[in-house]
Amino acid sequence: MNNRFQNLFRNVNPAILIILVVMVVNRLLHSGQSLSGWVYDTLVSLPGILIALTFHEAAHGYVSYWLGDPTPKLQGRLSLNPAHHLDPVGFIALLVAGFGWGEPVQINPNYYKHRRRDEFLVSIAGVAMNFLLALITSFVVKGIFYGASGLLSTGIGPVLMDILIYVFAINIVLMVFNLLPVPPLDGFGILTQIFNLQKYDWYWKVYNSGFAILMLLIIFNITDKIIGPVSSFFYNLLLF
Repeated sequence: MNNRFQNLFRNVNPAILIILVVMVVNRLLHSGQSLSGWVYDTLVSLPGILIALTFHEAAHGYVSYWLGDPTPKLQGRLSLNPAHHLDPVGFIALLVAGFGWGEPVQINPNYYKHRRRDEFLVSIAGVAMNFLLALITSFVVKGIFYGASGLLSTGIGPVLMDILIYVFAINIVLMVFNLLPVPPLDGFGILTQIFNLQKYDWYWKVYNSGFAILMLLIIFNITDKIIGPVSSFFYNLLLF
């Protein structure tokens, strides 16, 4: 087995795993969904999760590399192999809790010629990729629905459509989640470069506390209250 997979869970904070387990149990108890339905939804969502996480992180890596930073290439992040980009907790969270994240791509902005501009481009690359994938998927879904509807009456047609819907939805959810202005998410990085937040004394205090803040937002369902309506807006805009 690849050493990367052997070490995936070794550095995971146990408290985060406990929170994740509680969220999973809560979702299962209150979803009203049968076990077979949950298993089916989980399986058909897997392609969407792998695609969304992989392309999101690879986009960060490629843009940073194109801007002169060799770090992503040296760390093997210029790849569309999901094994190079999965974060264990983020993957499971997206699988069972409805939102998640990949292994962040490490960059070295000292290589950039225009630091603020280039850091902005790297920050926005992941969410832009998720939106592009969602847009492409929406065209495919509409093409099948309006131009090849006979496929839906076959055995594989409905399953294929469910997979495509999940690809669309997961990319939208990952985009919206990462746009939240909380470190270490992309939204905070985007705002940092737009408003040059690093010049303020409070910046590093907020940055270093970012993951704790994010966990509190998740625990108290604040993220759901934001992600749900915004995702529904894009769902209705692009699919209907």
